[in-house]
Amino acid sequence: MRGLFGFAIAALGLLGAVMLAFAVGRFPTSPADLLAVIWAALSGADSGRPPVLATVIFRIRGPRVLAAVLVGAALAGSGASYQALFRNPLVSPDILGVSAGAAVGAGLGILFDLPAALIQGLAFAFGLVAVGAAWGVAASLRTLDPTLVLVLAGIALGSLFGAAVSLIKVLADPYNQLPALTFWLLGSLATARAADVWAILPAVVIGLVPLWFIGFRIDALAMSEDEARALGIDTGRIRAAVIVGATLATAAVVSLAGTVGWVGLVVPHMARFLVGPAFARLLPASGLLGAGFLLLVDTLARSAGRQEVPLSVLTAVVGTPLFIGLLARARRAW
Repeated sequence: MRGLFGFAIAALGLLGAVMLAFAVGRFPTSPADLLAVIWAALSGADSGRPPVLATVIFRIRGPRVLAAVLVGAALAGSGASYQALFRNPLVSPDILGVSAGAAVGAGLGILFDLPAALIQGLAFAFGLVAVGAAWGVAASLRTLDPTLVLVLAGIALGSLFGAAVSLIKVLADPYNQLPALTFWLLGSLATARAADVWAILPAVVIGLVPLWFIGFRIDALAMSEDEARALGIDTGRIRAAVIVGATLATAAVVSLAGTVGWVGLVVPHMARFLVGPAFARLLPASGLLGAGFLLLVDTLARSAGRQEVPLSVLTAVVGTPLFIGLLARARRAW
């Protein structure tokens, strides 16, 4: 019952966030108008609404809403996966340097004035390269704890890629390229298009859906290495699957939205309160809550003032008190 109640809350929260996202902004759309236009598009009937309303829903507001839902779900799901893998509630999706690597790729694309599609491709590729390098370092030092070495290698390589981003900022044109890179690093969905969403959707699905099917094996990682192996769990392969899947999803959404913090750290804790720690329930609940959370933040970002506020600024402002509140309510160890 706890799981069903938690999923109901998460689903209703996401539905409310979607309705609010369409209702707030320069072209407000009521829930009745939204449903009428969508039904008309599906059935071919006349919606009885002005044609401009369909343009707003399907070409302007809709792609951004879909992008926020996908990015939030992927970051939260990846955060839940990493926290289960490392048995640490303070782990986030960029712990292995994926965000820093993606920032280098995007910076190089902006520095050489490449098209937006190539900038996203470079961000995706360099995010995977950063995690691959951390994995290679951990694999080469077999005499040490592989999990600990992986985290330390990710932190070290993240610092290295951060230095590379600083160098790119120095070399960038201060009037055009530097503002573009700075804005990308702060995170935004202002330029999200439907084609961008469909382009990264396969990577997110391929990365996270298989993890749901092996949820009971991921739960076994909470035990010691010997106990997990006694149950017939190949811990090495499970770790590799979690790292590859979560990194693939994270790199894909970071290439679209830029660096967006706190979602992958805070939302899994909220999901754990609602549905418990079992990964088969935790992953989809984190996805629903993450989608609703980032959609609300994005709605606030584009409507709070005359100039759009970067996502990372608002996720920090909203996520910090939420995280402190969750820690205050936690009476048992994670």
